[in-house]
Amino acid sequence: MKRVEAIIRKSKFNAVQEALHEGGIDFLTYWEVRGQGKVVEERSYHGMLYNTSIIERILISFYCQDQNVDKAIKSIISAGHTGEIGDGKIFISDVEKAIKIRTSEEGAAALN
Repeated sequence: MKRVEAIIRKSKFNAVQEALHEGGIDFLTYWEVRGQGKVVEERSYHGMLYNTSIIERILISFYCQDQNVDKAIKSIISAGHTGEIGDGKIFISDVEKAIKIRTSEEGAAALN
């Protein structure tokens, strides 16, 4: 079992969510987050300097079976890609154990 976390552009959230749903990922958690990458930019507007590097993002987190990870990653990349700096990142980590509180089911059964 894997935990997948993706930090994506806020403007791409609906497309990524739909692509994940089509790929079989129906349950996810998300947060509105802000972050800054390596590239720092300032722009001037009416004589005021604004830092455009701090951009609103969405952090998506979900759990899936090992065999579904590649499909989920492809879904995120295809729906979240713009080709510009700041498209985001995907992180995958192992899950040692999962337990469904309501039924006490463990492992793969806890995901359903």
